[in-house]
Amino acid sequence: MGSQVTYVDLNISRESAIRVSSPQSLPQDVCQGPRWHQFALKLGCAGIILFTLAVIGLSASVIFLSQKLSIEKSTMDAQEKYRSTQERRNETTEITSPLKCPIHWHLLREKCLFLSHTFYSWKDSLADCYTKKSSLLLIQDVEELRLIQSLIKTGGILYWIGLNFTLSEKSWKWINGSFLYSDVLKIDGDDDENSCAYISNEKIFSEDCHSDNKWICQKELNPVSVS
Repeated sequence: MGSQVTYVDLNISRESAIRVSSPQSLPQDVCQGPRWHQFALKLGCAGIILFTLAVIGLSASVIFLSQKLSIEKSTMDAQEKYRSTQERRNETTEITSPLKCPIHWHLLREKCLFLSHTFYSWKDSLADCYTKKSSLLLIQDVEELRLIQSLIKTGGILYWIGLNFTLSEKSWKWINGSFLYSDVLKIDGDDDENSCAYISNEKIFSEDCHSDNKWICQKELNPVSVS
């Protein structure tokens, strides 16, 4: 009897130990975590992906704009260089190109002068110069006057110039609107209404504008461009 009791007690103790040492199974939700945690994790991952894509797109845009600006700058530099080269070529051409006046016109300084062979009033002479795309002669200084008078070979030949007396202002006035300075050019004769000026190979005279005389037209001499 004593040996059987001991066996039973031993089995009971072993079963109790097994039950105590075996861990209880946990609920499945405990291992997986709460749903809001999973949602937050997924949302965070999506945010990281979107941020990464945005950084990549911004970097690509910056690189593209930098390349575009570089190309535009290179193009503008090339165009500016081309324009500068063309301007230098044009300046060189204008400096080296010959200065020519139309046929029957005389070269004097930077002007072309036309000495008429017929006789007109001052007003008709002014109109004739206009048809020639020029104007009646304007004299800048005494030196230019001497050069022009050297073209007039006969003292009896008189030429209208672009100078007349204005009664309202009581002054001699060039057709370009500037006034005559008496200390530069002096006119012999009366200062009256309808007084116009003409020159000979010696002096400048005052004469009635309705009188018939020859006249001198002038046009500015521009360099001829050579292609």
